[in-house]
Amino acid sequence: MSTPSAGLPIIYVRGYAGGTPGIEKAVTDPFYGFNQGSTHIRVGRQDNPVLYQFESPLLRLHLDEGYHIVVEGGPRPEKEEEPPPESIWIHRFYDLCSGSWGSQAQSFDLETAARDLLRLIDHVRERTGARRVNLVAHSMGGLICRCLLQKIIPAERNERATDYVAKLFTYGTPHGGITFAVGFGVPEALRDMFDINGADIFGPDRMYQYLTPAPDPDGPPDGWRAVDIGDDDGSGSAADAAGRFPLDRVFCMVGTDARDYDVGHGISAEAVGPRSDGLVQIENAQVTGAHRAFAYRSHSGAYGLVNSEEGYQNLRRFLFGDVRADTDLVDVRLPGDAEVTWQAEVRVTARGLPVLMHERTAPHWCPIQLSDPTEASLRARAATAGDGAVPLATTFLSSGLRSQGSGAMRFVIDLNLLSLRETHGLFGFGDHLEQTADFSDTLIVDVAAGGSRPAAWAHWNSEVPGAIRDLSPTGDPLPDETPQGDGSWLAHVPLPATTRPILGPDARIRLTVGPWN
Repeated sequence: MSTPSAGLPIIYVRGYAGGTPGIEKAVTDPFYGFNQGSTHIRVGRQDNPVLYQFESPLLRLHLDEGYHIVVEGGPRPEKEEEPPPESIWIHRFYDLCSGSWGSQAQSFDLETAARDLLRLIDHVRERTGARRVNLVAHSMGGLICRCLLQKIIPAERNERATDYVAKLFTYGTPHGGITFAVGFGVPEALRDMFDINGADIFGPDRMYQYLTPAPDPDGPPDGWRAVDIGDDDGSGSAADAAGRFPLDRVFCMVGTDARDYDVGHGISAEAVGPRSDGLVQIENAQVTGAHRAFAYRSHSGAYGLVNSEEGYQNLRRFLFGDVRADTDLVDVRLPGDAEVTWQAEVRVTARGLPVLMHERTAPHWCPIQLSDPTEASLRARAATAGDGAVPLATTFLSSGLRSQGSGAMRFVIDLNLLSLRETHGLFGFGDHLEQTADFSDTLIVDVAAGGSRPAAWAHWNSEVPGAIRDLSPTGDPLPDETPQGDGSWLAHVPLPATTRPILGPDARIRLTVGPWN
């Protein structure tokens, strides 16, 4: 199936290199790190690494999607043969900051990098004939992209960012800045005051300047948050839409493994804290209301996000998939015991994949808080979802990747419910089994795409005799409860009766399936 993203160029924007040694190392790589793969993967409760070769996002996009890798050598007349739209380009913004080319090295400036990215986009559009591009960024590279989308294009060209960029995918980007779990704010204050190696770009005052079209000289107003983009609904003038980009076109890959980030001999991971990828805290690695997936991966390195199968599979399906499935927990009525905290753990994978696509668990410091859903991105989506919805996962699928001989795409959601009693600020373990679920089951979802609208079948594993692989989506699909006329489909799946004492008699899973791209 042809999709708008299938023929769009991809521009990769790398992350922060630090001081001069890091910059000089970065510029020696033709692909700025996008070509780095990995050979390790952690498995089992003992975390023993085993050999697992991931070729790199660059090579996989070439092999899987037929993308042309653009390398044209040094400055010379352009080739007669123009590159195809299905091409990968590298934004080499650090080259200006390197002294290895025999020129005077410039100081890194994030807005300059964003303006240079816009010039590269203009060049790519002219060379390939594509109307827009997709941006894929790691760490600070996502902030360069956001500066482009929220400030440079709307404020300096008075145009919509959506006229230039189709989608933004970020790995471990500090959308909310970088904060520390130690020092009571002193390390952040010193970083922003002395701007060591340009690191003040991760502080709120500097972020406000490059993420706002017309920043107030007095600094950010009360309530301003770097993680908020706003949303452009496509109406009004370019000025009205300044600083806005459709949240539906943003995907944040969030890492949850701090201990495998060994930069600075582990000092970074210790300073940022365990609820992070070793550099970026979990809550700061996502844009409010955007799509996201969590993976037990560190910020970079042998177990990093970019050079991981988990990151790549989410990237591939977000850019090239043709089906989107939203899974929400609705009409929840928790028991009225204020001393008990209820959490949900969610793991998602799709048939044919060797890894999880999404994993939110208590041991990884990122369960879904059912008792106190204070997470901003949850509130943003629940406000529009209705039914007091708690979003569990958004899964992107591709009909071209379904298993041979299967007419349906299958993904599964492992759902655990856990409780923890807290009395006077202390957890009580006398009536509690640590990391043992009060409810645990797996929802198996089969989606058939094609025709006028998709259809889906859903089964709880506890009700399926035999192995999951032997289950076939036969019989009538779940009834479409609210036809929207836009090709989407919606149905509710009853929860097993054993959840009623926990979630109430009306709690259900809501599945919304529709076309993507």
